[in-house]
Amino acid sequence: MVNTNLTGTVLERDGSVYQIATPEGTVRAVLRGKAKDEGPKVVVGDIVSLEIGEAGGLFGITAVEPRRSVLARRVPEGRGLRPVVANVDQVVVVTAAVDPAPVPQLLDRLLAIAEVNHLTAAIAINKIDLAPGDALAERFHSTGYPVYLTSAKTGEGIPELRKGLRGRASVVTGPSGAGKSSLLNAIESGLKLRVREISAKIRRGRQTTVSAIMIPLTEGGYVIDTPGFSEVGLWGVEPAELAECFPEFRPLIASCRFADCRHKQEPDCAVQQAVVTGSVRDDRYASYLALLSELESAPKPWE
Repeated sequence: MVNTNLTGTVLERDGSVYQIATPEGTVRAVLRGKAKDEGPKVVVGDIVSLEIGEAGGLFGITAVEPRRSVLARRVPEGRGLRPVVANVDQVVVVTAAVDPAPVPQLLDRLLAIAEVNHLTAAIAINKIDLAPGDALAERFHSTGYPVYLTSAKTGEGIPELRKGLRGRASVVTGPSGAGKSSLLNAIESGLKLRVREISAKIRRGRQTTVSAIMIPLTEGGYVIDTPGFSEVGLWGVEPAELAECFPEFRPLIASCRFADCRHKQEPDCAVQQAVVTGSVRDDRYASYLALLSELESAPKPWE
């Protein structure tokens, strides 16, 4: 018999109906009472309190527990932020070793978004059956990020990545063609049809329809597909804060002459000096400058 009161995790939203994972199985629910009229917008990943509906109908979401983290994107052509997913533990950025060729600056952007949101991050370099990916792996190892070398085709690296996902809520993101869906299928047996369904919902280019979907893993934890992740997270970040989002910059910042150093052309800048000596990679520094320019030219929250 199903309990009349449950707590569950929001997996997906379909119109006004939410799919909720509970200890007694997945149920469907709608907002009720204060959760509908006064509470925060319910998003995928939220932990919610439920009450059973009349005659076995839809459950009611009556409350939302405090979030330990939230990813949000700016409302298009409007003010403020729109939550996308809550209670994320880590971001796993998937790239192909080859076919398509990796774009390091895009990967750096995704990692910076994770850092801005105070989330741990890791890199999965897929398709190593086609190319080893060693140079790219070393690029990210040198910054301190965990790196998984994987092949969805041969299974190499899959046990290590599966272990890295266990017990965590992980946003899995990356450029098109990196093999993210195949990788998820290799990680979670029986996921194939589900991933195809998710891919149909992405609808790239229609930013108003972006929505996240959360998938439970057999060994514990969740993977979260968040279309439009590159649109999440950098809004509202002060340019002066960006350097903190590059782990290899952090030990250097206090050694700059100026407390508000932007690490561009200022004298006695420890970050620039580290680039010259090679202790900070010049391509990582180029990514920093590109993101800094983006932030400096972005409209203010009130604009």
